[in-house]
Amino acid sequence: MFYYFRLEGQIPEHHLLKRLDRYVDFSFVRERLRDAYSPLGRPSIDPEILLRMLLVGYLYGITSERRLVEEIRMHLAYRWFTRLGLEQEVPNHSTFSKNRDGRFRQSGIFLEIFEEIVRRCIGAGLVEGKRVTVDGTVVAVNASPQRGVKREQLPEVAKVSRTVREYLAEVAQQNPLSEPEEPPPAPNSVAARCVSPTDPDACWASKWGPAVPSYYDHYLIDNPSCIILGVEATPARFRQETLAARRMLQQVKEKFSISPESLGADKAYGSGEFLAWLLEQSIQPHIPVIDRRHQTHRRFTRDQFPYDPGEDIFRCPQGQPLRYHSLSRQNQGSIYRTTGSQCRGCPVKKRCTPAPFRKLFVHWYERARQVARDLAPTPAYAQSRRDRNKIEALFSELKLRVGMRRARLRRLWNVAEQFYLAATAQNLKRLVRFLAHRDP
Repeated sequence: MFYYFRLEGQIPEHHLLKRLDRYVDFSFVRERLRDAYSPLGRPSIDPEILLRMLLVGYLYGITSERRLVEEIRMHLAYRWFTRLGLEQEVPNHSTFSKNRDGRFRQSGIFLEIFEEIVRRCIGAGLVEGKRVTVDGTVVAVNASPQRGVKREQLPEVAKVSRTVREYLAEVAQQNPLSEPEEPPPAPNSVAARCVSPTDPDACWASKWGPAVPSYYDHYLIDNPSCIILGVEATPARFRQETLAARRMLQQVKEKFSISPESLGADKAYGSGEFLAWLLEQSIQPHIPVIDRRHQTHRRFTRDQFPYDPGEDIFRCPQGQPLRYHSLSRQNQGSIYRTTGSQCRGCPVKKRCTPAPFRKLFVHWYERARQVARDLAPTPAYAQSRRDRNKIEALFSELKLRVGMRRARLRRLWNVAEQFYLAATAQNLKRLVRFLAHRDP
């Protein structure tokens, strides 16, 4: 007997993949990678098909490429979206690895795909670009936390580990004699003591439980639409949060001509240096300031010491001057203090300090910090604080729906490609939902 069967007719009109195919054209991938394929020899697999297969995995949380191939082989909607008919063979899972190590990495195609989808969100009128939020989440790597080695043992481990040999070669090629972008980790920290021989780019980090090798996945989002405008993959170090935020803000300005008016973030971004940089870019920092000036155990606070700019001194409640004493480069500030003779015999010394003298720390970027404090009571600041829940919801979707509790690939560039594809899948869901509701 003969049956009439049309694959497209079996997919409901409201299905996510049906809407995605209707509103988004992925043919630009084929044009972008045209030079990476030779016209000679056996015909290659269409790169658009490979992209569609990868998107199916990230849209439905299929993290294993072996399992992805099996699911596409059995699922009608997946077959239809990837342009694979019932009579066609599904590409082998090893095809992804070969293309990732060759064409995809050399061309940077995953970053371009992410940026192209953001441009389409902007063109559709979905992105406002005035109020944005930044944050990062810890993603564990595909490596055992019990196999950490000391940094000085890396040359010895490199004799038997190809991953470590590649890592050391890259470090030497990047000229380690130049000044590093960030300060080295603390000498007693786990990051300073141990390196994972499986993934040397990762750093030990912990959110709630024990420390494990991890990366940071940084997002910069548009608050009204929840569209991800920027993605950065970095080792899981505290210092990387503000550095990644700077890079993402500069990239969205250069590539998308988006100049936000305000930035919301948590207290980890409240350093004086970053606040001052935001004000230089005409961005209002809706960020809590990292501040300990009121943690004095019911003693006199910093606000009770007026400053005299003419003499460059502070005066205590009893009128004694606090003069400049020293510079603290590590904390980025200056120290003002009294002398022991000034505080000796003071009637209110118990309410001032238990030490022989009183000391005040003044940050180099105190003006920027004060601007951030003054913004805290405003309605716009309160709205930004509420909008921070949206980026937490995106991270929850990333780990629960997309399946990125743990990075499946290793090394920083491979993990970055995963983060780009995951953010692309999240943006595509919101774009097709917006377009479907806008069209009659």
